[in-house]
Amino acid sequence: MIGLRDALCLLVAVVPLACATSGSRWMEEPLVAGEEPDSDDTPAHLARAQLLDEPPPPARSTTTVRIGPPPPKREWTLEESRQGPWPVASLQLPGKAVPDGRLLGVFRNTYYDFPNEADFDGESVALKDASCNTIRMVPVEFHDAVCVQGSGTLSSGETVSFAKRDCACARVCPRTEQRICFDVLSRQQFPWGRGAMGKAITPLLTVAVDSAVIPLGTPIYIPEFDGAPRDEAGTPHDGCFIAQDRGLRVKGKHVDVFTGQPAFTRLWNQRVPSNGGVHVYVGTSRCARAN
Repeated sequence: MIGLRDALCLLVAVVPLACATSGSRWMEEPLVAGEEPDSDDTPAHLARAQLLDEPPPPARSTTTVRIGPPPPKREWTLEESRQGPWPVASLQLPGKAVPDGRLLGVFRNTYYDFPNEADFDGESVALKDASCNTIRMVPVEFHDAVCVQGSGTLSSGETVSFAKRDCACARVCPRTEQRICFDVLSRQQFPWGRGAMGKAITPLLTVAVDSAVIPLGTPIYIPEFDGAPRDEAGTPHDGCFIAQDRGLRVKGKHVDVFTGQPAFTRLWNQRVPSNGGVHVYVGTSRCARAN
């Protein structure tokens, strides 16, 4: 028979072996997809925080698990587009790889277009030039649209574009409370009006910016617009634009995309709602054609 001393020795020898076997099996079992904890200090979260200029979270030993669906996305109407609040949350980058360039951050996004006098009727008011001469009598609603958008087409086919503000002789613009005078421009040279650089602006290429944030003439890339239709045939846009204009209410991190036509304003607003926020890159080689 085995003595008490021998039995104790045998028990001590067997237990570590069982523990060692159990531990190796646990290490070999793969993680089940979807069961990994979603921690705020994972490498992926820290990388995204650095990309969006967010401060990294403090080190901690606990894990936060998010439960339930994400909150619904807020969509803004065209009427809210120029007066809505700034985006309060960063967006996830769409599935577009950006090989180079620098991310400036998440910007507020809005749209502006090119009103045509022929689309309006009703009571008339005088459209004034910088010398307070009357360019022509135009419908009130056309005046109130062009004083916000900055440029427009007269029924005669001529282009009018912003000349200066604080014109004592001009009608007050209801939405901006400014008195704007205009220049009559060559339709051939400025078919869509003139930007802050004194050059012709181009639909779906020109954006208005705060030049203290993005200097005028700077090509920018906005991945949210990469693939958006740029014409009636559905030709995809490449997401590249040029900062060629400024706006009275375009301040800070804000890009105002010139669509040219109200129909494209509505289309693009459905694809990327105003005030939803877009990512703005500078210095990317993919926008070399915009230089």
